[in-house]
Amino acid sequence: MQVAYQTDVGHRRSQNQDRVAQFTNQRGNQLVVIADGIGGNRSGDVAAEITVKQLGHRFMTTGPETPLEAIRWFARETQLINNEILTKSKEKTIYQGMGTTMVAAIAFAETLVVANIGDSRGYLFHDGLMTQVTIDHSLVNELVKSGDITEEEALKLPQSNIITRVIGISPDARIEVNRFKFAPGDQLLMCSDGLFKTVDKEKIKQVLLTTASCSDKCAQLVQLANAAGGPDNITVLIGLNE
Repeated sequence: MQVAYQTDVGHRRSQNQDRVAQFTNQRGNQLVVIADGIGGNRSGDVAAEITVKQLGHRFMTTGPETPLEAIRWFARETQLINNEILTKSKEKTIYQGMGTTMVAAIAFAETLVVANIGDSRGYLFHDGLMTQVTIDHSLVNELVKSGDITEEEALKLPQSNIITRVIGISPDARIEVNRFKFAPGDQLLMCSDGLFKTVDKEKIKQVLLTTASCSDKCAQLVQLANAAGGPDNITVLIGLNE
């Protein structure tokens, strides 16, 4: 999988609390991960940094060999990282209340295993169709699922930043993990909410449809989010199955 990513502070935040990375283990499998720290000045960036580094380290040392193993691996490792962040949050007052969202994926030969907690997202782009393959753990998504509001209305509500599940806040870090077919030519798009809350799906899709490199597509998407005001940190990762 060819991977590129870009992260940007945006126009209205003083620091970037998003973290993003890509890891390749000895078997040639790849892990990609984005973490969006929460807690404002309460060290959300620390929680995001711990999540990305620890998940990457454990993937390189004890990573799963098969997609089925990856499902269990994600659940176990996320809980261990959650415990580590909870412990660290007791070390200093500034760490209290820190947490992070996470979206991650492991690419095998023809299978993609995607995990998420919080509202950072993953999409699969296959044959011109862009499908969200993660579930937002947010208050507004609960209202969307119940039929009380539409997806478009959800993005405009002031409560759109209220997250119902994260890493580092409570003892239970329940993640969603699913596996998908990943055919040659398919694209994986992962992003923090700084992208999808400012750039609509059709514009994102149009960028993915181009023949530009993964790196250029990431840059275009970040530019679109900033052009729309850049109210939050923006992180974009694109993986092309070659």
